[in-house]
This record gives sequence, structure tokens and C-alpha cells, in this order.
Amino acid sequence: MSTRKSPNLLSKELVVPAIKKSFTKCDPRQMIKNPVMFCVEVVTILCTLYLVSEIIQGQNIGFTLQVVIWLWFTILFANFAEGIAEGRGKAQADTLKAAKSKLFALRIEEDGSVTKVDAESLKIGDTVIVETNTLIPCDGDVIEGMATIDESAITGESEPIVKEAGSDNSGESFLDKMIDLVEGAKRLKSPNEIALTILLSGLTLIFIFAICSLYGMAMYSNTVLSAVVLIALFVTLIPTTIAGLLSAIGISGMDRLLKFNVVALSGRAVESSGNIDLLLLDKTGTITLGNRFATDFIPLGATSLEELAYAAWLSSLVDETPEGKSIVKLAEQRFNFNSKDVDIISS
Repeated sequence: MSTRKSPNLLSKELVVPAIKKSFTKCDPRQMIKNPVMFCVEVVTILCTLYLVSEIIQGQNIGFTLQVVIWLWFTILFANFAEGIAEGRGKAQADTLKAAKSKLFALRIEEDGSVTKVDAESLKIGDTVIVETNTLIPCDGDVIEGMATIDESAITGESEPIVKEAGSDNSGESFLDKMIDLVEGAKRLKSPNEIALTILLSGLTLIFIFAICSLYGMAMYSNTVLSAVVLIALFVTLIPTTIAGLLSAIGISGMDRLLKFNVVALSGRAVESSGNIDLLLLDKTGTITLGNRFATDFIPLGATSLEELAYAAWLSSLVDETPEGKSIVKLAEQRFNFNSKDVDIISS
């Protein structure tokens, strides 16, 4: 069984795309989703224009340049953190895709000919032929013929399932479902996250009024306050740290759950999972090792090997599953048990 490893936090596969997203996420249409960081971007652009003006006028730009650098670093770092978190989620989906076996399908073309193609190239509406002892390339409906399908690795059902035209496709691809879930997980904000965003936005609005009133008071007292100083003070006062990392925290929470094979589709699900102490999962419907066969009897305590084998043999005499039949066969081979010596009372 393959082991899925999480990518290193600062690996090249995560850092390079995250750096690119640091700049692409500066688009105001994306930044507006975070009101606090959007305000930071607006004042940063104003401060940058002020820096250009000072350069043209030949003024000393040391202080203004320092403020502009730190402001842009604040925005880019917030976008970088979110890009890293998104990259880890994407890496999980890529890992699941890599786990899919390389399958081929026999596709029937329009002229009736049969072509061997990659299973991933199949699309809705294609018709394929599934031959004996071959893997089914993808999910679909049976339109002609009949066959017994081994779905034990998907549904946990040991007995082969008879499929014919019109039957449902209950044993759909588990990996395909997982990939769709991981890639389709939306960053829907939880109620607590929405409340925190409203609080941060309210604080930002208050500080905007405070800075504007401070500028008015300075003019009244004949004190000159540079716009760069006011912008720096504004960014210092507003909660940029929490606002900048809020989305990254939510995405990283979804990623941490994925390490435990739990797909969280929203921020609400992440918060709900934090209140769970014990999770019971039914085996059926998950990836299992199908077609289990008995190979040995291992007694515990004072129970002898023959007593264990006899008890297992009796309990499996009427079991029609491959596991039950294998237990009966193993016990009869080891200890020469005979079913003719047992009276079976049917219910």
C-alpha cells in the first residue's frame, strides 16, 4: 500500500507557485474580499504615488521608500501565506491523482472500430468494451451484456456483484470521488470567521475616522503631518496581522484535516471537527482489502489451536462468502473436520 506524504512547507513545489500568487492576488477584485487588506493596498498605492512624486521633485525619499517597502511586504506576505495554504491543498489532490492506476480502455468509435485509449481521455458519451479479467476504466452505465464485478476493494462487499443493462453503478471510483471533493472544497467562511471579519472591518473604519480627525487637528494647530506618516500610523493601528492570515488559517485547517483522511468542504466543517472527540467509521464503502482468505488460526490464552479451528469451522459452515468458505476449507485441511458429522438446523 502506498503512503501519502505531505509536501514540505518550504519545498520548491509550494514556494514558487505561492510567490506568483503573491502578486496575482494583488488584483483589487480579489483583495476586496478581505476589507482590511484591501484598505492596506489602497493606502500602499497612494504612498507609492507619493514616493514617485518625491522622486520627480528631487526630494529626500529615504523615509517614504522605507514605508512603501514595508507596506508592499505586508501585502505580499499575506498573499504568500494564503498561496502556501492553497498549494498544500492542491498538492493533496495531485497526490491522489498520482495514486490512480494507469488504465486503458477499449473505446468503440463511430465507425464501429475499437481503439485502445488512455482511460483518463474518456469523456461523457463514450462507449467502451470491458473484457473478462480486466479493470473497469471509469464510472458508467451498462448498456449491453452482463458480468460479475468484483467491487470488494471499493464497497467492502466480498461477493462479486452481477451487473447488467439498467443496473446502478453503486461501486463508483473512490479516488475520483476523493479528488472531486478535494478540488471542489470551497473557502466558505464559517460564522465565527464572518463575525471576526465584520469586527476587523469595523475597527478599520474607526481608525480611518481617527486618522482623518488627527489630520484635521494637526492643521488646526498649524502642525504639518506628512501623508506618509499618517498612512504608516493607519497601517500600524489596524489589525493587519489577523486579517492577512485569516484565510490562510482556514485553508491550513482544511489541510490538517486532510492528513487524517477527512475532507472538510467549508470553514464551518473545520470548526465542527474541533468539537469531535471520537469518530466511528463504518468499513463498508471505504477502501478495504477485498477477498480476504484464511491462512492460519492463532489461538489466544488457554484455547487450543484445534478448539479455535473447530469453533471457527462451525461458525462458517453456512457462510457463503469467500472468507467463510476459506475458513471451512482451511479447518478441514488442517484437522480433517467433516460437515457430514454436523446437523445444520435451518432457521
